[in-house]
Amino acid sequence: MSHLTYEESKQRVRYGLVLLALVTLVEVVISLFGKGHIWKGAHGNFWILAICGLLITALSLYKAYFIIFDFMHMKYEVRTLAMSVLLPTLLLIWAIIAFFHEGTAWKNRREQIKEKNEAPLKTSSILQKEDTLRPWG
Repeated sequence: MSHLTYEESKQRVRYGLVLLALVTLVEVVISLFGKGHIWKGAHGNFWILAICGLLITALSLYKAYFIIFDFMHMKYEVRTLAMSVLLPTLLLIWAIIAFFHEGTAWKNRREQIKEKNEAPLKTSSILQKEDTLRPWG
C-alpha cells in the first residue's frame, strides 16, 4: 500500500465526489422516469416501476460500497475487520425488512378488526318478525 501525495489525495476525493454526484443524478432521472414525470406512459406501469426500483437499489448499493470501501478506507483493512463491520450491517438491513413486514401485518390485522367492528349486527329472524308486527315501526 503506497501513500498518496496531497495532490493525489485531492484528485481522488474530487473523483469520488463527481462519481457520487453522477450516480445520484442518474438515480433522480430514473425516479422521475418511473413516476411518469419524463414519459407519461410510464406512470402506473408495474414493470417499469419494478425495473426502476431495481436500478435505483443497485445504484444505491454501489454508492454505499464506494463510500465504505473508498472514503472509509475499508479496502485497506484486514478481511476480518471488514467482515466485522459488514456483517452487523447486514443484520441491520435484515431487521429493517423484518420490521416493515411486521408493521404491515399489524396494519392488516388492525384493518380486519376495524371492518369487523363496523359491520352491522345480524339479528335473528324472530326479532325481525316482531319488528314488522309493531304498528309504530
